[in-house]
Amino acid sequence: MGDMMVTLEFDHLAVAGETLGAAAAHVEAALGAPLSGGGRHASFATWNRLLSLGPAEYLEAIAGDPEAPPPARPRWFGLDGFHGPARLQAWICRVADLDAALAALPEAGQAVDLARGDLRWRMAVPENGLAAWDGLFPALIEWQGPRAADRLAESGCGLRALHLCHPEAEALAARLAPHLDDPRIAFREGRPGLRARIDTPRGVRQLA
Repeated sequence: MGDMMVTLEFDHLAVAGETLGAAAAHVEAALGAPLSGGGRHASFATWNRLLSLGPAEYLEAIAGDPEAPPPARPRWFGLDGFHGPARLQAWICRVADLDAALAALPEAGQAVDLARGDLRWRMAVPENGLAAWDGLFPALIEWQGPRAADRLAESGCGLRALHLCHPEAEALAARLAPHLDDPRIAFREGRPGLRARIDTPRGVRQLA
């Protein structure tokens, strides 16, 4: 399948913390919106809480699960090496066919089959757990059936803009350009990091 046939659609944001409480508190303080739901991911020994960003998009606060046995592979989103205050750590794009997406964008990682409750999905996870481009390359997800966003109550929040900062932002933008067409997502030169502007019932808030 040719590269041009692979389309990335923004799916969700991941805010990481040393603990789930720290990650959730960071989101709630920034946005003024409570998180809910979520659960555990046995394959990666992580757990999360969620916030709707509209009908097909959401945000997750995520951290290592202290009650889970250590995973057989590095945790996703670079959580094994995560230290310091909670922060916006990753962005995730959905694809219709993960195998085709990985043929076009192999740096996204290897496909892993996952489940939580009645949700089923496949995700590309790098071998060392941390995304390429200093963690800024999008994680890729293929939902199989219902999506997490479908189960979340409306929050009044939505993604207005996502800025990706990187010393080689122009090259990263060029790498993703054939597959990503979302005017909310911008690439800027600078120290590696993510910053989101979120519409909330209390106005536009910043999340980094």
